[in-house]
Amino acid sequence: MAESIEGLTFAALEARLSAAGVNPVHARPVFSAVQRRLQGHELHLADGILPPVERWLASGAAPGPCVLELVDSIPSADGFTEKYLLRLEDGAEVEAVRMGFPGRFTACLSSQVGCAMGCVFCATGQMGFSRHLTAGEMVAQAHHVERSLRASHGEHLRNIVMMGMGEPLHNFEPVMEALDILTDNRGLNIGPARMAISTVGHIPGILKLARHPKRYSLAVSLHGASDEERGALIPVNKKWPLSDLLEACREYSAIKRARVFFAWTLIGGVNDSADHARRLAVLLQGMDAHVNLIPLNATAGYEGEAPSETNVREFQQIIQAAGLPSTVRQRRGIDVAAGCGQLKAKRLKCTQRR
Repeated sequence: MAESIEGLTFAALEARLSAAGVNPVHARPVFSAVQRRLQGHELHLADGILPPVERWLASGAAPGPCVLELVDSIPSADGFTEKYLLRLEDGAEVEAVRMGFPGRFTACLSSQVGCAMGCVFCATGQMGFSRHLTAGEMVAQAHHVERSLRASHGEHLRNIVMMGMGEPLHNFEPVMEALDILTDNRGLNIGPARMAISTVGHIPGILKLARHPKRYSLAVSLHGASDEERGALIPVNKKWPLSDLLEACREYSAIKRARVFFAWTLIGGVNDSADHARRLAVLLQGMDAHVNLIPLNATAGYEGEAPSETNVREFQQIIQAAGLPSTVRQRRGIDVAAGCGQLKAKRLKCTQRR
């Protein structure tokens, strides 16, 4: 895909200006206009853009703005969650979600069109894989959510989670470039501690992330306490088995001196029993870990059912008694298919449209 102005880190922008014979001192006002004031589509009109930059923009040598068209936006009845269907330059479509509460809104961004990991209960995994997103396409998603949030609530994004469509660590370098841009204090300035990367267990990516200079939160999908159980839900467990995955997580935690968050989607009658909870507690014994329990969200391609509230409470009580901190994920945006595992770049019929 074509390079976009949104996808240039500050250092890359300086280099592009220098290569065009423009003093790189102009990088700061350009970066601020694109990344803080979100004026990538009208950069020539932005404050602080001087004639040398105007000539660069007019010459055709500068990357253009990212093509990102809003196809549909669907607000949830909760008043805070909203899902966006976005069309890219080549016609591919992805989804992004705004969620949260006043004072702490989060953008959930996609990293790929579809996903190659094939998790059976995930709508994106059921799509198959089409292509990676560029850094600019990921940053543009964040910009779209930020604009919407400013307009609807007069607030700014506080957190970014790479938990939308795709496996972020399968698209490692563009994801790191996007997060570098979004954490830059000359742009949206969202701190690395407020960035989370979710992975199905992409071991090479986890090990690379452990050695990356910035420390982002790592969330790892487990869903099974044995290779047999996990492999039935997550096919890539055959490539990256549970023992190797946990060893990579321990290495990440030791290098970054950081807690690893483990996601466990609770599926009624599949992995929500007290026995599963006890075996999970043994599996994570001695690790600096936090377990996020996620009651299954329905998708058309998977026949599994959500667990009972009794099973959810008992599961959490068992792992907490074993010394593992645990949170039950709030089910937000389910009415507009914006919950965990439900994103599929499909326009929905919804009676609650604006």
